[in-house]
Amino acid sequence: MRILITNDDGINAPGLKILDAIANELAGPSGEVWTVAPAFEQSGVGHCISYTHPTMIAQMGPRRFAAEGSPADCVLAGVHDVFKETLPDLVLSGVNRGNNSAENTLYSGTIGAAMEAALQGLPAIAMSQYYGPQNNELENPFEASAAYGVQVVRKILAADPKDQDGYRLFYNVNFPPVPAADVKGTVVAPQGKRADTRFSVEPHNAPSGRRFLWVRGGDQRAPADPGSDADRNLAGYISVTPMRADLTAHDALSNLKDAFE
Repeated sequence: MRILITNDDGINAPGLKILDAIANELAGPSGEVWTVAPAFEQSGVGHCISYTHPTMIAQMGPRRFAAEGSPADCVLAGVHDVFKETLPDLVLSGVNRGNNSAENTLYSGTIGAAMEAALQGLPAIAMSQYYGPQNNELENPFEASAAYGVQVVRKILAADPKDQDGYRLFYNVNFPPVPAADVKGTVVAPQGKRADTRFSVEPHNAPSGRRFLWVRGGDQRAPADPGSDADRNLAGYISVTPMRADLTAHDALSNLKDAFE
């Protein structure tokens, strides 16, 4: 198996080392793991691509490349420049430092990379590690991801439909904010929404007098929709959410059509 890995925390992020270990176990001794990751942190860029300016790419070592672009740029670079004629069998994105459950999914560059891989027709899985009081101070905060990543990916790949028309499925996996020994299991869950949690900005004045705004996230431990990804993560479960790039609100189509007839 040939696997392409990327992330949004940057090529030197500790979560990418965890993902590299997961990918190498999945690929096996006869497989290959290739890295194309952002040269610098790209958290929060979503599915952004560098459409109006070029992306510099540099080889950092055997099968290891850094691109000055977004995670989706890295997938494009991997598929169309690094791999060229022989495509990877799987694209893995992560392991993100922090969760990409609930509303975070919409901003995540980790998710953006998996989405781009799916748009390229490739199996893709995004993985993120929830942080919280129970794992923040661990020697390895990614302990749950490292312990369960391989088996979760294998089960997803076994269930992934082989023939898919239209927008291909990709998968969002979030590991709970607990030590590996305290993980209660794995559940398939829909994307949720944390109650009254939104991104915001906090203004600061620089010594020069110029005004700057820092983006702030909401409370990551706020209650979420029962049974949803964030809800299950906070209860100690790994969540797996199947996704597509189709943003159509299919449940609203009929009512909206009626309004125009």
